[in-house]
Amino acid sequence: MGVKEKLSLMQIPSILLLGLVYVAYVLIGGVIFWKLEGDLGMKDVRQLLDQKERLLNKYPCLNQAGLEAIAQVVKDTSKVGLSLKSNYTADGFWKFTSSAVFAATVVTTIGYGNMCPSTTGGQIFCVFFALFGIPLNIVVLNRVGKYILAIERNISNFLEKKTSRKTCTRFSIHFVCYICGGVLFFVMPMIVFRQQEGWTHAEAIYYCFISLSTIGFGDFVADSNPDKYYPNWYSVLIASWIFFGMAWLALVINHSIEILERLNSFLKKLFKKDDNQQEDEAGDAADKNPETQMEEEDEIIQPPVTPEST
Repeated sequence: MGVKEKLSLMQIPSILLLGLVYVAYVLIGGVIFWKLEGDLGMKDVRQLLDQKERLLNKYPCLNQAGLEAIAQVVKDTSKVGLSLKSNYTADGFWKFTSSAVFAATVVTTIGYGNMCPSTTGGQIFCVFFALFGIPLNIVVLNRVGKYILAIERNISNFLEKKTSRKTCTRFSIHFVCYICGGVLFFVMPMIVFRQQEGWTHAEAIYYCFISLSTIGFGDFVADSNPDKYYPNWYSVLIASWIFFGMAWLALVINHSIEILERLNSFLKKLFKKDDNQQEDEAGDAADKNPETQMEEEDEIIQPPVTPEST
């Protein structure tokens, strides 16, 4: 058997094992979300139906068609970022600062979905803008992540020369960098979002991770409430936070991938050692087999055949 065939036979079980772990992880997550959110979703549906019945009973002149027309007005108004609480017409979503943040969400593939181009020219431009912007964003984030990692390694190498415990020093540097990044990109934005948006601490942390990981559900979006006034610096701060926060989180994810790959290689070596031990034990057992011992003794005891004896 060639070397390539042996390597392919060694890789197939690990790929299958990794696939099983991935499928199991997704299914377990689906079950947990189902149990946590399923009952609450049914309660929300019943509450909405009750509110609809009370609204129709309170306003007898409002029929089903009128209710649907009002719902469409509310939907269209929220889509353009206007408020229904007053007759004042704001700039909506498509002011310069909000448009710049939208461009950042396009190239970073967050895509909240709270605002999107509706004109034909805007949709076509969005396609080409994302086509060239997404690779550019990946290259820039990769370069920024390398610079952050280089600074971290330089600090680690400098401290390793001062101390004798290299492993402990490197681990401490990584841990401190993780803590500083968590404070800078999660704790401090949480405080700002709580003050500007009125969210709870849990909602702000949830929004931070959903945004920086580019999941972007769109249920919580900063700088998008038409009933609030946002300063101009707020949009710039959000765009800068998204860019550098994504670079830091990508670095953390790369470190996590490296840890998982090391764990995988360690398990491979461990299983390989077990297989070698089993082969050695099988070889020792074959050596200790009575039949093989008898054959060896017969070969030793039997005298050699000479021409004279024949």
